[in-house]
Amino acid sequence: MSGGHLEMRRMEALSNTVFGVAMTLLAYQAPRDKFTSADPQWREIWHLYGAFLSTLLLSFIVAGMFWYSHQRRLSYATHAGRVEVLGNLFFLLSIIVLPVTCGLYGNNYDSPNITTLYSFNLFMISLFNTTLWAIAVARQRDWLTLMTPAAALVVMAAALVGCLIDPHWPKFIWPLAFLSPLISAYIERRRGFDIGENQPR
Repeated sequence: MSGGHLEMRRMEALSNTVFGVAMTLLAYQAPRDKFTSADPQWREIWHLYGAFLSTLLLSFIVAGMFWYSHQRRLSYATHAGRVEVLGNLFFLLSIIVLPVTCGLYGNNYDSPNITTLYSFNLFMISLFNTTLWAIAVARQRDWLTLMTPAAALVVMAAALVGCLIDPHWPKFIWPLAFLSPLISAYIERRRGFDIGENQPR
């Protein structure tokens, strides 16, 4: 801690542990019901585990996507004030809750309330992530960098609103958030192009 600022490498160790544990615990919420027959058929296996495995895959990819965004932000802003440190802790708290909501949704995917709860968790993760990015880029007025986390936030917000209309809509909206890394790649490529154009010949 220097001048009221914390080196983000100290936060990185905590965040890697939290993400690692949370992503592992996603599988712990698998259904534990027994099969009706001694030799279950594929249809029975899929009926019992299919929805959960789909939710597990979605949650794992989402967690990985936000872990990557989190690591990029820690490298982008190497120091943080107390407000940012507190915001990072709330962000990690929303990640810790993910295995719980993933388990609930994977086992009760037809429930409108459970779907809304899971969608709200994803929205809060994205909201904290975007807010922390906004604080980081504000110092450098590098607003173009904010497009990537903001795009994911818009998708998660749209999915949360979709829950109020039809609980089956969000599962078609959530995957759109996976396009955000493409936005990031485009921005980095565009910056490289602009730098090349501005270099003396």
